[in-house]
Amino acid sequence: MISTSTVPAPPPQENAPPTPRVPPRRYDADAIAAYYNFRPWLILGRMLRIATLFLVFWLRLQWDHWAQRTEQNIGLRAMQLRQLLISLGPTFIKIGQALSTRPDLIRRNYLEELTLLQDKLPPFDNDLAIAIIERELNQNLGDIYAEFSPQPVAAASLGQVYRARLHSGEDVAVKVQRPHLLPVITRDLYLIRLLITWVGPWLPLNLGHDLRDVIDEFGRKLFEEIDYLNEGRNAEKFAANFREDPTVKVPAIYWPYTSERVLTLEWIQGIKLTRTECMVAAGVDPDQLIRVGVISGLRQLLEFGFFHADPHPGNLFAMADGRMAYIDFGMMDQLEEDTKESLVDAVVHLVNKDYIHLAQDFIHLGFLSPDTDIMPIVPALECVLDEVLDSSVQEFNFKTVTDRFSELMYEYPFRVPAKFALIIRSLVTQEGIALCLNPDFRIVDVSYPYIARRLLQGESAQLRRRLLDVLFKEDRLQWQRLENLIAIARTDQHFNLAPTATLGLQYLFSEEGQFLRRQIVLALTEDDRLHTEEVQRLWNLIKSDLRPLFFIDVAWGALKASVSQTLAKDEEVVAIAR
Repeated sequence: MISTSTVPAPPPQENAPPTPRVPPRRYDADAIAAYYNFRPWLILGRMLRIATLFLVFWLRLQWDHWAQRTEQNIGLRAMQLRQLLISLGPTFIKIGQALSTRPDLIRRNYLEELTLLQDKLPPFDNDLAIAIIERELNQNLGDIYAEFSPQPVAAASLGQVYRARLHSGEDVAVKVQRPHLLPVITRDLYLIRLLITWVGPWLPLNLGHDLRDVIDEFGRKLFEEIDYLNEGRNAEKFAANFREDPTVKVPAIYWPYTSERVLTLEWIQGIKLTRTECMVAAGVDPDQLIRVGVISGLRQLLEFGFFHADPHPGNLFAMADGRMAYIDFGMMDQLEEDTKESLVDAVVHLVNKDYIHLAQDFIHLGFLSPDTDIMPIVPALECVLDEVLDSSVQEFNFKTVTDRFSELMYEYPFRVPAKFALIIRSLVTQEGIALCLNPDFRIVDVSYPYIARRLLQGESAQLRRRLLDVLFKEDRLQWQRLENLIAIARTDQHFNLAPTATLGLQYLFSEEGQFLRRQIVLALTEDDRLHTEEVQRLWNLIKSDLRPLFFIDVAWGALKASVSQTLAKDEEVVAIAR
């Protein structure tokens, strides 16, 4: 007898995650893929449209290559790429804007064309907008707002804005998200990640790394931007940072009338920064407004670490009292403390033309992978940056730097981290606005005094250490740099040298200042002889910048005696001096 046995069925996979029934509301590439992988009918038509348009674009590129007309037609192809992105809607317009700040991905010719993308679309139906408001806030429109504009006052790719008045009398702006925006964006991001493996090799991109990581970075920021609750929290955090700054205005958020898709905030009665003549007529000084914008931008990066990443002219307004008003806080980012310190390190090494350490800073900041051989990159950095550093302050601007650097980044395995792409976009945009207000403006004329003042004040140990790195080169005190820092800082009318001098003297006499005391003596004495020219420079510096702080010669003499006594107590310094 031959016995037969049945093969047992495999046990069900109890730990297998169930197929999600709806797309996720927070960006998660795996969860999005799990949703659409089993719903091909939702993506087939859109996939064909995207694939067809990019295939036609790729064929044009190939024709240029076969006909040896790549360089002649590159401007035309860049324009066609911009038009292609516009035709594909909000997600692709946002991608184009993001790519316009990514010199590590886009060649310069394409980069310039993508900067022309305008985030403007026709408004959607008013009845649909009102229905969204009533559904989101669970109230009738008339119960929420006493007045509501019949037409939107602004429309963009992600939403549109109405002017309204609350029953309590406050004028407000009501921001309404476009219908079905989350599913549209989610579907497009899924398809982009899927299609990028096909079209990536033929796009004019620098693919030294996985482009899907870049798409994921973009997706996370875009999901944050369409969450109006998150935008409201960002606005309040931004306002808290500038609560003691009378030059910056941030609109208040009305939380009872705000949800993920509806945002009600204080109405800002301001003047667009592109309308210089209107500002002058209102009594606003454009040059002073430029200064407010640049300083507030630097404070965001160097003091708070929380910065507005999309300061285009539609998001900044001049107020009649001279304040700068910020709106639209959907695109924000936060710099960690160690990132800010690494940034300062990079600036110090750039000032000192220490390109080996600068290349290492790029690794620490994420511009280069840890296994990158930096030695071939160092000469290229020197070639590009030497010319920038040797140019005068009047000739320096961020647009020139980014243009020169974009060529370098396309040739070497650089990658711009998402945070720094936003910073670059912010700086270049602000400089462009300032140049519209004053064609002779140079951003360093405002930023140099601020940065010099920050270094000289040295309120933190980290800043004091960076200041020493700036002032010393090969263990020699660079008097000219110290003199320049003080001179530059004093061009800022808001800079008072007295508190800075006090902080400096306190630091010099402290235990932490032992290194500085030692280096000063080393600078004054070398080869067992006194360097009279160094003594003279120190004397001139003290006499011109510190002595006016004291009103009588007795105080000046007491100060010199205190310095001498402090130096005498430092046995190591005395020994070295001998």
